[in-house]
Amino acid sequence: MDNKQEILSELQRLYPDVGPALQYRTPYELLVAVILSAQCTDERVNKVTEVLFREHGTPQKMLSLSQEELEQYIYSCGFYRNKAAHILSASKDILVRFGGEVPASREELETLAGVGRKTANVVYAVAFHGNAIAVDTHVFRVANRLGLARGKTPLEVEKGLMAVIPEQDWSKAHHWLIWHGRKVCHSQRPACDVCTLAPHCPFFAETKGRSPEGDGKEKIT
Repeated sequence: MDNKQEILSELQRLYPDVGPALQYRTPYELLVAVILSAQCTDERVNKVTEVLFREHGTPQKMLSLSQEELEQYIYSCGFYRNKAAHILSASKDILVRFGGEVPASREELETLAGVGRKTANVVYAVAFHGNAIAVDTHVFRVANRLGLARGKTPLEVEKGLMAVIPEQDWSKAHHWLIWHGRKVCHSQRPACDVCTLAPHCPFFAETKGRSPEGDGKEKIT
């Protein structure tokens, strides 16, 4: 077993049953939550959507809000003006162009306002059980540090991970990397002293756990 496969096997052992931290009931609620999660913690998004989705958990009900009213709901998520505009625009497109249902393909998802490749991959993988690797800041950082996929852009890392991970494991591996980034491989103070992946980790070999300046600060939406 090569080093990358040892790393993947250990990640699977560490996080066998993990899933998304965002709380949602429908593909639409997941889409809105992922849009809100850009540059915001999942914990904060869950607090906001718990209130927002009580009365506005469908495209029709969301569009009963003005942009200013929606901004008041999502203010604490940051970038609230852009996010509100994107959510309302995407909601209208879902009603007008897709018959009220969130489209199930990545290509169609990316035609919605505020939906880039990462967001489309999350919704496609989680809501529709497709095979995809969404590269957020955690995945980007951990994949580079572990040497699973080297890249300067999310797309480069995504392609690198797809090359070393079996397709049927793409969506699961996405969650393994996210949870390892949250629990152990932190941006500024990685817990290398307790990380069972340290013996296989190029970052640990090079830095002994010191976080290089700027590491893990990529802005990915």
